[in-house]
Amino acid sequence: MKIGAMTSASRSAATPAALVEQIKTLESQGLDSVWMPQTFAFDAIDVISAAGFVTSKINFGTAVTPTFPRHPTALAAQAMSAASLTGGRFVLGIGLSHRVVIEGMLNMSFDRPARHMREYLSILMPALGGETVNFVGEQLTARNFKIDLPGVTPPKVAVAALGPVMLQLAGSLADGTITWMVGPKTMEGHIVPSIRKAAADAGRPAPIVAAGFPIALTSDADAAREKIGKALSFYGVLPSYRAMLDREAAGAKPEDIAIVGDEKTLRAAVGRLRDIGVTDFMGSVMNVGDDSVPRTLGFLASLT
Repeated sequence: MKIGAMTSASRSAATPAALVEQIKTLESQGLDSVWMPQTFAFDAIDVISAAGFVTSKINFGTAVTPTFPRHPTALAAQAMSAASLTGGRFVLGIGLSHRVVIEGMLNMSFDRPARHMREYLSILMPALGGETVNFVGEQLTARNFKIDLPGVTPPKVAVAALGPVMLQLAGSLADGTITWMVGPKTMEGHIVPSIRKAAADAGRPAPIVAAGFPIALTSDADAAREKIGKALSFYGVLPSYRAMLDREAAGAKPEDIAIVGDEKTLRAAVGRLRDIGVTDFMGSVMNVGDDSVPRTLGFLASLT
């Protein structure tokens, strides 16, 4: 299992140059990967492309880039550029986002999201593979589209998938999945077996399972969970995440699935995820005081 950290412009209020320096530091510490969400700040793929050009070992992923605002042909070209600039160390993570964002903020239809993702992948995947795409769907179309970038290995594509239909799409049409707000019980009983079956039924390789968890190395777990709960409370009311939290335990809150405590506790929790079948651990390092951020990053580096 690869060990990585999540970082974003919105969290650190950084400039793109500062984010690149932060990623260089993570590489020097020995982390396997860094994952960036697309927030309402700098473009994650652009930052990753810049970081890829000045690093040599660390792997990258978006967790995730929303699909609705970008046509798959545009995203395919951008992803291929990132793949080239990172030397093939890039995983393109994509997701639907949420109705409150797509309809409420962007005034775009969120109707039939699974249909949207199926059509999106029907264009994106062959485009990344260098094929000429001719696809006419109900929501998306691409005619005679081809990316001509010989010598560039296309990135793997992981889809943020939580429900059965989306997991089936991620396993059968893409290269894996990315999760957030999903506890270990739900990873073991739902996410991992569902996507593995979908990939196997489609004759595809074993899928990527990248799992994001809030994490903090601390001597005061109770106080840390309280701080994490306040910071992440928004996630507990979004319908897709709410469904996963309820699968874990009725009425579960974001802080309930956070990995919090001393090194022994954290090591056991991450080890359990490895045994379940998670291929990429994405630690969302939480600032709970007591030098928790550098201590947690150091702990994650010790696991690589």
